[in-house]
Amino acid sequence: MLGKNVAKIFTGSSNRVLAEEVVTRLDLALGRCHVGRFSDGEINVEINENVRAADVFVIQSTCAPGNENLMELLIMIDALKRASAEHICAVIPYYGYARQDRKVAPRTPITAKLVADLIASAGATRVISLDMHAGQIQGFFNVPFDHLFALPVLLNHMRDQFSSEVVIVSPDAGGVERARAYSKRLNAGLGMIDKRRPKANVSEVMNVIGDVDGKDCILLDDMIDTAGTLTAAARALKQRGAKRIWAYATHPVFSGPAIERIKESEIDKVMVTNTIPLRDEAKAIGKIESVSVAPLLAEAIRRIHHGDSVSSLFV
Repeated sequence: MLGKNVAKIFTGSSNRVLAEEVVTRLDLALGRCHVGRFSDGEINVEINENVRAADVFVIQSTCAPGNENLMELLIMIDALKRASAEHICAVIPYYGYARQDRKVAPRTPITAKLVADLIASAGATRVISLDMHAGQIQGFFNVPFDHLFALPVLLNHMRDQFSSEVVIVSPDAGGVERARAYSKRLNAGLGMIDKRRPKANVSEVMNVIGDVDGKDCILLDDMIDTAGTLTAAARALKQRGAKRIWAYATHPVFSGPAIERIKESEIDKVMVTNTIPLRDEAKAIGKIESVSVAPLLAEAIRRIHHGDSVSSLFV
């Protein structure tokens, strides 16, 4: 793993297991650093090895607790910049604060842009992320941004579980493009849930578009937050004669009542990736499983370090 410069990979506390998988695939060791807290709760970071003139990658999801993990990322980037790292790439498997990507009401923030500015100001010279909530967030950055997709990982799992008789269903209109990409590759049917959202984290299913009667259905989304949309969509599909109902999503946010809703829902299985580590209560219900995106991230890091094209990863 040597190019013009030495490559070093560091991680904060948000998803150390994923970082360890990535470095194992690259035949590297995690960079030595201390990420702790002062007695008043402030974050204390110390880089414990030489990074001068190195290509440094910091793997850190800004998942819950989002504020803590975001600050860890910013402080680590600042520490690496001041230690004279030549390039600092923020590898953010799950990019938090992405849902406020535009003003939807007067006097509201655009937090996706705010966080982008913070990361660049801290010293990141490149950013990698997976399945952003909105693709246009790439444009909020003034440094190179590689937007990867978990499609190859999830698609391989789908092929092992389903035949071409399956229907890929988007739980809302905004996800139809994603669902179409999967349905084309699986030679599967395409459906959509027509719903309206009275307020944040509350959804109401209105209609099912597409033929799902007597067929296996895959509900596909970028993230599962409170699972209200997902479980309501599954209920509507079951009422219209769907057989097996599986859900696939990249980011298992699982906030609030999500786990209990999934447990009691019509969904047979929920497949997610490890961009966010699964909590014990999510594993305990027996419906939720995780597949790893470490091979995808490792290959992106390898190509960036060696100056190779990563465009083939943008499927």
